[in-house]
Amino acid sequence: MTQERAENRNDLGPGVPTPPIPLAGSAAQATSKRRGSRVGITEAVLRDLRSSCPDVTEDPEVIGESSRDWWPLAMTWALQGQVGSRAAAVARPTSAQEVAELLAVCNKWGLPVTAAGGRSGVLGASVPVFGGILLDMCGLTGITDVDDTSLTVEVLPGTFGDRFEDELRTKHSLTCGHWPQSMNLSTVGGWVACRGAGQMSTRYGKIEDMVQGLDVALADGRILSTGGYPRAATGPDLTQLFVGSEGTLGVITSARLRVHPSPPEDRRSAWSLASFEEGLEMCRRIMRRGATPAVLRLYDSIESERNYHLGDGRCVVLVLDEGDPAIIDGVMNVVADEARAANASPLDAALLDVWLAKRNDVAALEQLISRGLLVDTLEVSGRWSVLSGVHQAVIAAISAVPGVLAVSAHCSHSYLDGACLYFTFAAQPASADGSTPASPDEVDALYVSLWDAGTHAVHANGGSLSHHHGVGLNRSRFVADALGGGLDVFRSVKASLDPKGIMNPGKMGLKSAYGSIGLLGE
Repeated sequence: MTQERAENRNDLGPGVPTPPIPLAGSAAQATSKRRGSRVGITEAVLRDLRSSCPDVTEDPEVIGESSRDWWPLAMTWALQGQVGSRAAAVARPTSAQEVAELLAVCNKWGLPVTAAGGRSGVLGASVPVFGGILLDMCGLTGITDVDDTSLTVEVLPGTFGDRFEDELRTKHSLTCGHWPQSMNLSTVGGWVACRGAGQMSTRYGKIEDMVQGLDVALADGRILSTGGYPRAATGPDLTQLFVGSEGTLGVITSARLRVHPSPPEDRRSAWSLASFEEGLEMCRRIMRRGATPAVLRLYDSIESERNYHLGDGRCVVLVLDEGDPAIIDGVMNVVADEARAANASPLDAALLDVWLAKRNDVAALEQLISRGLLVDTLEVSGRWSVLSGVHQAVIAAISAVPGVLAVSAHCSHSYLDGACLYFTFAAQPASADGSTPASPDEVDALYVSLWDAGTHAVHANGGSLSHHHGVGLNRSRFVADALGGGLDVFRSVKASLDPKGIMNPGKMGLKSAYGSIGLLGE
């Protein structure tokens, strides 16, 4: 029986956004960390907004809680009763038409609009930097169409991932195959907007591989429908223009996704190798032979010991595949062949149960931050030929930052041409003289130093800016280096679709009509 079939429906999340950490004081009293003015709304504007979307609230409690996401740095601000920036109002539409009409009103008045779903992002993408309207998309929820013959479904963007997958499996015997760690916290619209990846992407692909078409509300109130056909050649793929655009070009109001029959069986194995580099080579050879197990995870020695307690300093590889028995038998045969060729030692496959039991557990983040630590993750991708160098360089660069307590990595998603490296790091902020607790500015400065060190090491060694967490606020300062001349093209597209710049301003390295971001030392 597969893990997903064994899931108990009692494990479903609340189907509404989950706060990352309690705000000191209350959400109503939370102040803005951002320096600088924010765009407010007048009574006339409020009346206009409510004519398009009746549920527009200025409730301070709702605004304070809605104006933040799971960005770890902002979680440290929450301990001081702060959010990144407060919205002026929160709009909660229940239909695509309401979304479109609301955007048209905001465009008329020049109000910034920040779309948000589960607010599970870890880079500040849904923080309303310049105030204005926080567009809560959770009211657009549910599967609206299932084409079992063609294996496609249509789903609304506010649908939470665990509920989406549960309905697919229990009512239709289908699976999307997209299983991020934030499964109970995130929505389908967030997956698409941030170009997310599930933990079984080696079998099913990332979200961009699953999206067949989208409905998108544009800044001027138009609704654009893209895609809808398998492998159509009708000019540039407009669907992919919006996948990963993080609400800067439009707001996703519906998604058509490719799905699969629910897997009837699965197979599991676990192995250990002497080094991380040998593990990368084993994974590469598995992929090169055409085997695509749903899960192919390699941990460095630090994470292997932390998670699996082997006590021998070796690196763990976990493998799980699911689907048609004839296919997964072939995949697992290839895995066993390459494990033997790599001199890997077999481990108890029950280690998969350890991983499956805690793969969606994010409770440790709040606990560590509440103790005064800075903890975060940096996930990037690279070609197989550069991954070892990226791994070594990032570990060295982050380790060299004063205050770092630990840095480690695992390889979480593998493909024919490369893989994702997922780094975890922790640091202890300290004051300049070491005799007093670090000030908020010193905490922020240390956080920026950690990210600067890691990201510059990635770029210098041929890695990408991000694999699946996206860009948001935290990575905006690196986009120019990552895209080069492509950033000017992106800006031109933005200017064409959103000439007033109202859509999620301040994000993804795009220029803002509302001024500087005023965060991260600006």
